[in-house]
Amino acid sequence: MMSSMTPALEINHLHKSFSGTKAVDDLSLSIEPGEIFGLLGPNGAGKSTTINMISGVARIDSGTVRIFGHDAERDYRLTRRLVGVMHQELVTDHFFTIDRALKIHAGYYGVRGDNAWRELLIERLGLGPHLHKSMMKLSGGLKRRFMVAKALIHKPQLLILDEPTAGVDVELRRALWEFVREMNQAGTTVLLTTHYLEEAEQMCNRIAIMSAGKLVALERTADLLARIEGRSMLLHLDSPLDQVPAALEALNGQLEDNGQKLRISLTGEVVMAEVLQLLVKLNLPIRDLELPRPGLEEVFLNLTGLQLTNRKGSPS
Repeated sequence: MMSSMTPALEINHLHKSFSGTKAVDDLSLSIEPGEIFGLLGPNGAGKSTTINMISGVARIDSGTVRIFGHDAERDYRLTRRLVGVMHQELVTDHFFTIDRALKIHAGYYGVRGDNAWRELLIERLGLGPHLHKSMMKLSGGLKRRFMVAKALIHKPQLLILDEPTAGVDVELRRALWEFVREMNQAGTTVLLTTHYLEEAEQMCNRIAIMSAGKLVALERTADLLARIEGRSMLLHLDSPLDQVPAALEALNGQLEDNGQKLRISLTGEVVMAEVLQLLVKLNLPIRDLELPRPGLEEVFLNLTGLQLTNRKGSPS
């Protein structure tokens, strides 16, 4: 962490219990300005509770939350303006139209309405044709788009997205991520919780993993993936082999698929370049070469012993 830069979010020894059960247990982490940071964990890990404490929806039992250096409890008015949250529950004002709701919402934060900004959000999130529909008439996908616009209407410096694409079609998911990336490049810091691990892999610089209220990992996404043993190289062959070439036995070479595929282990100190040179020397009938990489799903299982149960995303 660069000491010269005030963290966008700094959480220290955060605790929260509900009727004696610890939901968040001594959580500490810090997010740098300009990061896209992933917070992952199975249902009940404490992610949503953490977000509710950051955004002032839930009271903090003990510990501190600082947003761009400001205490989230003491400087409540200011920190609420600095943060935009898209909660995973679809919370909408049933009787308002999208247009009315967006106009009113900026006022909640004491921010003057910025028409150009509102128009941009409406355009980028594809809300234009639906502005005059009441919330009751919107599909789930449209409600999600509206909630993203609502979270951004007051131009927050920290955008928190809690399961933003749960139950959203692929098209909208892509559009949302494109927009979030743009916002991030323009300087908005993003904290994201998601059940879609490939989403976290593609989007996040760093990832924190929570389990049962505690932090079980926090590191750069690439480092987290690299920590998993068992990397391998899979060779697709043009003609099948009867046996593994002797030179590859040291690399735990294994034939699969009736000799059509050869898997080589890349654990430990194996240098990729040397493996490739060896393959060239052996002159095998290689049609294709695949490097299946461990995904976050495996990292997750390793760290928590848990499956990320519900891939559609339900409250935690």
